[in-house]
Amino acid sequence: MAKPYLSIIIPAFNEAKRLPLTLVDVDKHLASQEFSYEILVVNDGSKDGTSEIARRFSTLVKNLKVIDLPENLGKGAAVRQGMMEAKGNWRLFMDADNSTSVNEFLKMMPYFKEGYDVVIGSRAVRGAKLHPPQPLYRRLVGRLGNLFIRIVLLKGIWDTQCGFKCFSEESAEKIFPLVKINGWGFDIESLALARHFGYKIKEIPIFWSNSFFSHVVPRTYLQVLWETIKIWWWLKKGRYNN
Repeated sequence: MAKPYLSIIIPAFNEAKRLPLTLVDVDKHLASQEFSYEILVVNDGSKDGTSEIARRFSTLVKNLKVIDLPENLGKGAAVRQGMMEAKGNWRLFMDADNSTSVNEFLKMMPYFKEGYDVVIGSRAVRGAKLHPPQPLYRRLVGRLGNLFIRIVLLKGIWDTQCGFKCFSEESAEKIFPLVKINGWGFDIESLALARHFGYKIKEIPIFWSNSFFSHVVPRTYLQVLWETIKIWWWLKKGRYNN
């Protein structure tokens, strides 16, 4: 196929049950658009047949490609691999559970014309909608965590962990080969690198459908905070400059 306008990267770990509906939704929304696209499912060492199910959809879903990682390396590793194999002018990663529909990408497009290199969905800025609301403990922990991240590393960004982010081809090819973190902190690292290299970032409100099944566990929050400190240190020491 010719060079696509948009690449969709869907990292998937044990998502055999939820991925099919997501692929159907992505295909439904994109098939009606005038721009070209590709869909990359990155199977992160799943044990439940995620890869096989995704491949069955390749006859139904236009321009679908499945990438298999040899073992479970983490969401960051899966997104990094997808970004590096993508061919699109714009490269969007989204969650396999379809928490945010790909239709929200249309809200991002006007900002490309305004010169933004990175446009990220946010659950924390005015206009965002969450249904149903996240549990109270997750909201409180999330707000405290984001406050810490803003103080240490990313002032002015209110939701670093929303799994709906779009990068220009240039910024993706600069940033993702340098991303070191395989786990949940990769979101923070990719945004910190975008800012470090002078790329313009825009945070926009999105609709978020909260899933009560999540791979995020309580220790994940502590891990992300520790990874935030490591990213700050690596930037300070110039580890990303080579």
